[in-house]
Amino acid sequence: MEKTYSGWQSWDKPSIQKEYTEPTKMLENDGTLLAKGWARHNLFEYDRNSVTPVMRRKEWDFYQLSNGKYMVQISFANISLGGYASAVLVDIQNGKVISSTMSVFLGGKNKYVLPPKGDVPHRIDFKVGKAEFIVEAEEIKRRIYFKKGDVECDFEMEVMSGLENITTIIPFKDLPKRYFMTTKQNSMPVSGAFKVGEQIYEFSRDDTFCVLDWGRVNTPYSLVWYWGNGSTYLTDEKGERHIFGFEITWGIGDESNATETCIFYDGKAHKFDAVDVEVFPKPDKYMEQWKFISADGRFDMTMTPFYDHHSDLNVLVMRMNSHQVHGLWNGKVTLDDGRVLEIKDMYAFCEYVENRW
Repeated sequence: MEKTYSGWQSWDKPSIQKEYTEPTKMLENDGTLLAKGWARHNLFEYDRNSVTPVMRRKEWDFYQLSNGKYMVQISFANISLGGYASAVLVDIQNGKVISSTMSVFLGGKNKYVLPPKGDVPHRIDFKVGKAEFIVEAEEIKRRIYFKKGDVECDFEMEVMSGLENITTIIPFKDLPKRYFMTTKQNSMPVSGAFKVGEQIYEFSRDDTFCVLDWGRVNTPYSLVWYWGNGSTYLTDEKGERHIFGFEITWGIGDESNATETCIFYDGKAHKFDAVDVEVFPKPDKYMEQWKFISADGRFDMTMTPFYDHHSDLNVLVMRMNSHQVHGLWNGKVTLDDGRVLEIKDMYAFCEYVENRW
């Protein structure tokens, strides 16, 4: 049965938040899941050749960056049946998609193989049809490049030394070979440009952040999720600037071992418990306020929406229906040492997605 969240505090009970601190084999040779929990870096040894059934294997590198005015999404996905490279530019203040381009391929089982980890140095250089997708990941910076026709994107992210992320492996009850593994890496100031023909949209590290959504999954056919994320600069009482961010994902599978919920402050991860939204947004409440609370009370935020980036990809037996809602966030969060941060008018997003794939 598809798991959905429909109201205030719908978690069953707080999870145990099992943290991995040493390299750990992820899958048995027959594809049975061994690791269930979370880590501050991707410590999980992933062997894509052990995934079964192979045609349920899905792998992606997805980058989203925004300055609260414009949003860019650059991604590469291999879902075994095929895949795509894409780049999207959206004016989120005026609710307008400025540019959206994609190149697709068929038969991704053994071609266009993405790296087994997303938070370590690596290089990707793929050409799909007329599209070029390049990632150059180093210890303290990362470059993303995309080109197709009159669209060209070139961005460089700043990666602070020792930057932590949240990498989670979420299992599915009674399905020992199914899982959802992602790395969400926040707190990366980014600069660069998105060019469409002669028009150039420039982004500055002064107000623009990028999040990496790195996924390697083997899921049931139908599932839903919520995903909320954002980064910003905060200034303390001494006038010193800090990078703050958060990651909230829930609704996907069995969260008894860990939840994909984390605060980031100056590059360090502060783990908190399960989160939920007060009012289920479907079908007509996406543009009303979203009130969030975590089971331990450490994440207490309200989003006031200003744009619903709705997309509905419906092809034969596949569908991804997404409402990615952008807004201003206000509230309080609590760090591991008990410090409470007050958040005022922070730009971030939360989405609700239904999948059949």
